[in-house]
Amino acid sequence: MLPRSLVSPALLCFLCGSVLAARAQQQPHKLTYSPGKSITLSLPAEFDIDIAAHGIRRPRFFAQSPDGRIFVTSMYDLADNRLGSILILDGWNEQTHTFARTIRYLGHLHNPNSVAFWTDTKTGQSWLYIALTDKLVRYAYHAGDKAPSAPPQTLIRFPDYGLNYKYGGWHLTRTVAVADVRNVPRIFVSVGSSCNYCQEREVARASILSMDPDGRNATIVAQGVRNAVDLHYVPDADGGALFATNMGDDHLGDKLPDDTFFKIDPAADHVVNYGWPTCYFASGKPTLDSTPLPSMHDASFRAHADVPPQAHDDSVYGKQRGVAAAGTNLAAGGGHASLQDPNAALGEPPAPLKSCDSVPPAYAWFPAHSSPLGFTYFPQTDSKLQAGFLVALHGASHPHIGTGYRVVRLAGADRKPQDFLTGFLTVENGKPVVHGRPCGLLRVGADSFLLTDDYLGLVYFVHPRS
Repeated sequence: MLPRSLVSPALLCFLCGSVLAARAQQQPHKLTYSPGKSITLSLPAEFDIDIAAHGIRRPRFFAQSPDGRIFVTSMYDLADNRLGSILILDGWNEQTHTFARTIRYLGHLHNPNSVAFWTDTKTGQSWLYIALTDKLVRYAYHAGDKAPSAPPQTLIRFPDYGLNYKYGGWHLTRTVAVADVRNVPRIFVSVGSSCNYCQEREVARASILSMDPDGRNATIVAQGVRNAVDLHYVPDADGGALFATNMGDDHLGDKLPDDTFFKIDPAADHVVNYGWPTCYFASGKPTLDSTPLPSMHDASFRAHADVPPQAHDDSVYGKQRGVAAAGTNLAAGGGHASLQDPNAALGEPPAPLKSCDSVPPAYAWFPAHSSPLGFTYFPQTDSKLQAGFLVALHGASHPHIGTGYRVVRLAGADRKPQDFLTGFLTVENGKPVVHGRPCGLLRVGADSFLLTDDYLGLVYFVHPRS
């Protein structure tokens, strides 16, 4: 809990205004997830919400298998670990809207954030792709499998080191997506930056890679994407494109930069640079950052500097007295300058941009520190959610900022975020209180979707009211 003196009037105005608007337009639902514990979430009156599964250690993203089963990743906790799992949500009950059980398909994994399925139309063989911190692997998949029947194939390796997550710098998650590009199947993987704001020394950092289903012919399709946490090819949106959520950096205060949503051409004949680290976004437009970049050759940037405490010490990651500020000043990889780049064959890291003129504008944008994670798309139908994206905003790591902690809808020509599901952050007795954090989304019907909450370990089911 924060002392009242640390809660800004702007936050109180923002959150109270949001709560009043939500009450006017949305209906609250009290959901009990364990004896004596509940969360109240609000959404449009024509929708309902239930807890479909609980007790999962940091559930993240979903994928639906070729035989229709729901897979979800479990990253265990916030730290870099090898305790993650891939779970199958099994035994769906249409009356209670709950899964009867979770089946542990794989365990002891290195931060499994994302999975995807692909079936080879020539052989009929299906594959499960798992994006881990240090590599992308795939397993042969057969309908009804409760565990892999053969060892994995390693397709590509990634740098697997960085700063502790409390430094606000290292992004240890990887995300995998599958798409047919000009009728040719390709696997896409996003790799976050090693730092908050620095010149990278590994080419795959802050980028999106593309490769054949067996890992060959790897290329880079996008650079300067600080942390594309979710990634999907959406054939029904804007004629078909790769879309990615992206987090802005953390050294420009509480109001800048925007967090962004990018549209990426997977078949572009050149690598597009989306600006990071030297271009940030303000009102959806790229803007040149004048902050000096840390130097890899300055020892003071490669050590834990003694920095003053931050004005606010309310991080959801625990006490951080000066830690996030230190992370801002540490260079790429936290000083692992002697290690070889495992992807050197892909080229060199891009030089920092000196102008933002060539950086594409954001497809959509969110208030600073909203932390956009998972998203899904509802195509043009007669449904209530037609032709629009839903995006889970995980929320600012310092709750006093007040942004995020909701699911928003992007629709209309301006694609301005509109609240859809709120209640994950409230103000109680003048203090911001975190109740949950929305994370991954999976559309499972015309107007229905699953949503993970990696703070409470829950899976929600949102659907039209009966």
